[in-house]
Amino acid sequence: MAGSHPYFNLPDFTQPSPSSSPPSLPSNQRCRPSDATKGLLVALLGGGLPAGFVGPFSRMAYQASHLPSLELLICRCLFHLPIALLLKLRGDPLLGPPDFRGRAFLHALLNVLSIGCAYSAVQVVPAGNAATVRKGSSTVCSALLALCLESQGLSGYDWCGLLGSTLGLIIIVGPGLGTLQEGTTGLYTALGYVLAFLGGLALSLGLLVYRSLHFPSCLPTVAFLFGLVGLIGCVPGLFVLQTPVLPNDPLSWSCVGAVGILALVSFVCVSYAVTKAHPALVCAVLHSEVVVALMLQYYVLYETVAPSDIMGAGVVLGSIAIITAQNLSCEKQGQVEE
Repeated sequence: MAGSHPYFNLPDFTQPSPSSSPPSLPSNQRCRPSDATKGLLVALLGGGLPAGFVGPFSRMAYQASHLPSLELLICRCLFHLPIALLLKLRGDPLLGPPDFRGRAFLHALLNVLSIGCAYSAVQVVPAGNAATVRKGSSTVCSALLALCLESQGLSGYDWCGLLGSTLGLIIIVGPGLGTLQEGTTGLYTALGYVLAFLGGLALSLGLLVYRSLHFPSCLPTVAFLFGLVGLIGCVPGLFVLQTPVLPNDPLSWSCVGAVGILALVSFVCVSYAVTKAHPALVCAVLHSEVVVALMLQYYVLYETVAPSDIMGAGVVLGSIAIITAQNLSCEKQGQVEE
């Protein structure tokens, strides 16, 4: 029978051909970014990039008006106080629930210490180097604290990214540490690096404390407490330790306003990100602040950027790419909803 021969089984061109596009997945099986992916992207775009402008702007305000770090910290805290209106509108207690109030105040105190050390360090060492030491110490301390206190493990790619980012920071700051001048100038420079390291340590402790806070309106509460604790601690010292100094030109006022706004955005984004991803990975992604600070240090502040700085910044960016690519994954909505 000729009709049954395979060569005669031709398609019927009178019928419409099936669509060549792949069938769409049901709505409950579509992929969406995982929580770790969201946290790292928020840390990168909302935490690291804005924070990279804070150090150079702080240095510009100091160079223009000799504005000390204490005044900068007070101005930054003032930007956090209006969050009290949001808490009042939502009917939440300003200081948080009584069960979490102590840890919330501890988190605020650690962040105030971290920012105070960072602002002090940036006035005696280059902004990029200060950010480098602070972020490097926060990454290493976050990894160690998470392993010891939370028993949170990391994958091999994550460890590779962490070690790579730390290596990049060492490449950036190592030559500067090896050529410290003798005498008073070298002493102040070494003190600046020590303050930057302590600022990173306080930052890692603050992130760990924040992960233990679980109550509604946690993020706006800790943001408000940061401003409150900062003002309570800094305003008395403003009159005891030094003579108050105010910005005396539009450039200084602009820098102070930019520092307050950008730092508030970075604070909120980092606090959100650390609840979604491992704190050590969040700190590693925040190394993008170092790259931004180095660029502004060269193009805006006209400070020298050594070849080792460029090499280290490249290593940092490559490490961030490894960490981000390793954690870029999607989850099926049906699985998440279950």
